[in-house]
Amino acid sequence: MTLPTPVLHTARLRLRPFTDADADSLFALHSSSHAMRYWDSAPWRERARSERFLTMCAKLAEDGTGARVAIDRASDGAFVGWCSLTGWNPDYRSASLGYILNDTMWGHGYATEAVHAVLAWGFDTLDLNRVQAEVDTRNTASGRVLEKIGFVREGTLREECVVNGEVSDTWVFGLLRREMRPSTTAACVH
Repeated sequence: MTLPTPVLHTARLRLRPFTDADADSLFALHSSSHAMRYWDSAPWRERARSERFLTMCAKLAEDGTGARVAIDRASDGAFVGWCSLTGWNPDYRSASLGYILNDTMWGHGYATEAVHAVLAWGFDTLDLNRVQAEVDTRNTASGRVLEKIGFVREGTLREECVVNGEVSDTWVFGLLRREMRPSTTAACVH
């Protein structure tokens, strides 16, 4: 079963399926050691990773296991980052959330706005009941993004990851449909 990747609009953002034209923007994002400092994999060193990433995005939609959307700023089309719901389980009505933004886009509320739009789509279109997210415990800003939306920190996976050669703990956050807080920026699906 395929799952068409949505096009979503918020007050300041456009979330859309990836295209081949995004390869350079993806490489710039994922090769940034600053943006990737809490990620569970090393920054990219070769541009070919972008093509593999784009292939994986298409496979998610084709397999019907999730959706990954590019995030653009509506005012000028600048690439902000991406957000995803993966591991969709229609029987359990659950999925996992992931996102990353260019470090130049941090601190503007774009992550909260994009995540909220993707979650609203997931709860409405996929009939989700629960979404889970995992965050490196040193990434307090990402934890705040999730808590603003209504996620609850449910536990800590001790020494769960090795990030840049350092062992790190991971927070597990969960959000139930009934706990999601209203958005201050409405999103619509096209």
